[in-house]
Amino acid sequence: MIIGVVGGGAAGFFAAIHAAYSGHNVILFEKHRKVLSKVLISGGGRCNVTQGIANANELLKGYPRGRRFLKKVFAHFGTTDTLSWFENRGVPLKTEADGRVFPKSDDSRSIVSALVNEAERLGIRVELNRGVESVEALTPGFRVRGKDFSERLDRLIVCSGGSSKREGYGFLEKLGLNLVPPIPSLFTFNTPETELKKLRGLSVPSGHIRFEGSKLNYSGPILITHWGLSGPAVLKLSAFGASWLHEKSYQAVALIRWDADFTPEGLLQALQAYKSNHPRKIIHRNPLFGLPARLWGFLASVAEIEEELKWEAVSKKKINKLIENLFKFSLKISGKTTFKEEFVTAGGIALDEIDPNTLESRKYPGLFFAGEVIDVDGITGGYNFQAAWSTGFLAGKSSTIEEL
Repeated sequence: MIIGVVGGGAAGFFAAIHAAYSGHNVILFEKHRKVLSKVLISGGGRCNVTQGIANANELLKGYPRGRRFLKKVFAHFGTTDTLSWFENRGVPLKTEADGRVFPKSDDSRSIVSALVNEAERLGIRVELNRGVESVEALTPGFRVRGKDFSERLDRLIVCSGGSSKREGYGFLEKLGLNLVPPIPSLFTFNTPETELKKLRGLSVPSGHIRFEGSKLNYSGPILITHWGLSGPAVLKLSAFGASWLHEKSYQAVALIRWDADFTPEGLLQALQAYKSNHPRKIIHRNPLFGLPARLWGFLASVAEIEEELKWEAVSKKKINKLIENLFKFSLKISGKTTFKEEFVTAGGIALDEIDPNTLESRKYPGLFFAGEVIDVDGITGGYNFQAAWSTGFLAGKSSTIEEL
């Protein structure tokens, strides 16, 4: 039996490897001249392999789309399986304080080498510069075609990844498969009209951000950049709010709480106590609540507090404005920016097209899917790679079953 795999990324390699464990011939088609390029650049070149959460129900909270589907997939191959697989192939891993898992080498080449070496050991035929442009369903099997090549296969696993344009899924739509239109996920927010950008490089460790007019919100580190806002809280909010923001053409109002534990009542009590105990201290020069000095000064200025104003002279109105800026700083979002090189797509082949227990197409026996080509995606922190490993494993293993 000949099994074909479309796509030389994380899911594609894992699918090819687990298909090859059966002893069948496996051919992997990669449209570019290099494989695993996204693995190589991920995590700033360190590769965030997975998330160190063993409990599947907890892990699933990191997936804005496809949770029920992935729950069945993770039952076959979860985070502990990922850890074991790589460590058994000579890649020691470490779990950082925030749960992200990296190779101890802090070098993504460790992960790439493990995958490539395993593929070579198994005799997987890797075809570079072989972009699949069409798939023909035969009886039985499939024929894939691209520029200057054609190959007949008994089984086919599609791991072609996400695409920013619908045309990227064209060869699948020609098969009559239902597609959820792709939209971006995991991006930072542009804020062209704010003076806050002057504070680029500043961050708060435990902020809270939500969108006005919605229930969308997330807590975590927030980073001020030269174009707007970034950091884990922003990236995760972009994932959960991907559809909502797309519908609004990435025009929205973000409300920022500079510490997730702030309350208006608590802030008022703390500021009144400080005013009483330190009446002659200058407000701008004495930042409170552990906020960076420049951020505190900026928020005080927005509250119309003069630079030399002392606590004994500040009005109740200005204190209330300061509280509002600390608890609910209003920021107009206008556009987005891709987070580094980590492009993630929400959308893809609709989940009702796929059997979650095997990842086989419901319309075409012998056709399987894995990775970001499916309508599942996760937040930043190793979630998307775990989905790639898990779906790759299940699709690869399922493709080797003799009787489908």
